[in-house]
Amino acid sequence: MNTVKTVRELRAAVARARSEGKRIGFVPTMGNLHSGHAALVTKAAQRADFVVASIFVNPLQFGANEDLDKYPRTLAADQQRLLDAGCNLLFAPTVEEMYPDGMGVQTRVSVPQLSEGLCGASRPGHFEGVATVVSKLFNMVQPDLAVFGEKDFQQLAVIRAMVRDLNMPIQIIGEPTVRAEDGLALSSRNGYLTPDQRATAPVVYRTLKQLGEAIGAGQVDFPALVEQGKQQLEAAGLRPDYLEVRHAVNLKPANFGDRDLVILVAAYLGNTRLIDNLYLHLDETTA
Repeated sequence: MNTVKTVRELRAAVARARSEGKRIGFVPTMGNLHSGHAALVTKAAQRADFVVASIFVNPLQFGANEDLDKYPRTLAADQQRLLDAGCNLLFAPTVEEMYPDGMGVQTRVSVPQLSEGLCGASRPGHFEGVATVVSKLFNMVQPDLAVFGEKDFQQLAVIRAMVRDLNMPIQIIGEPTVRAEDGLALSSRNGYLTPDQRATAPVVYRTLKQLGEAIGAGQVDFPALVEQGKQQLEAAGLRPDYLEVRHAVNLKPANFGDRDLVILVAAYLGNTRLIDNLYLHLDETTA
């Protein structure tokens, strides 16, 4: 696996692969990689002949009070993990390479509606930063397909809409959330948890599963179920940011009769913000 730091080197390497008739897969990351990221690369390697991954901690998607400066940079370990997962090329640019004229004059990409509410409400400007950097990376790599984790459900919806609306010829593939044995969704931010907090954190997924089972059994009073879920999280010592039942495609508030639903949650455990979701497909016999 080669590592390049400039757009020129990246494009040259991808052009060589294309000249050999290879299908290009892409996995954008911010580094500090774990088994969930490895699963994305493995999926890309299954679907493509040449896999490009990127590591770039994007300042444009961090808010003023968020953890940009302390976000872990673990390049050597990340390179080994990417190699083991089947990556062929790593693009690890500097901020100056990505935003040569500075971020203040950078053209922005905004995806309305899907970026609003949920994490978009708690992190203003976050999804504009995500859409902008992913759009830039897509133009740099020009992949045939790109793989994103379903843990960041709203982000995946935003990327799908951006690709559709801007007519980008890229197949977007969602990879199911990778979890620890106790159900906690793998995340780079889990490393911020103390041992006691880590022991508590699986309550997030347990709460989602309990709500999902209730909805699957025919309960449709979503506000009441959500309130019960929030109380369960609070009783365990978490501070819910949001817990909502939404339509799984357009992310609008769920209505009776919707068959494809997603329960989305964000909650603080100490200073660490955990997010997770549970997709539900209800058959026609569900009351």
